[in-house]
Amino acid sequence: MATATKRQKPLHLAKLHVHKGDTVLILSGKDRGKSGTVIRAMPRENKVIVEGLNIAKKHVKAGRGVMQGGIIEKSMPIHASNVMVKCTECGEPTRIAHERAPLGTDQKVRTQRVCKHCGKPIQEHTRG
Repeated sequence: MATATKRQKPLHLAKLHVHKGDTVLILSGKDRGKSGTVIRAMPRENKVIVEGLNIAKKHVKAGRGVMQGGIIEKSMPIHASNVMVKCTECGEPTRIAHERAPLGTDQKVRTQRVCKHCGKPIQEHTRG
């Protein structure tokens, strides 16, 4: 029986509209309508993990790495097309536009994400 292998995007094509630290609204699935913070973005798989949402129960056997076995709850990945970014300014779920503007102290032209509703830039969250 042949098994299907997961195809990953090449690294230079892997881009998401959602970044780590963004507040997002879930559009489909069992958690539809709920919002949370992205704790991990996986651009090559086109998926994101949202804190406290899309929880699955995993049965863990006791072993060397895990002292005690049992059932743990784990946040599972959601496809990036099923989440919508909430604007940091107006607080509404919105689509994302990209604008090129001179930013920073060196005034180098960079892209920034912009809310389609209010037109204001979406604040980037510090990574770390």
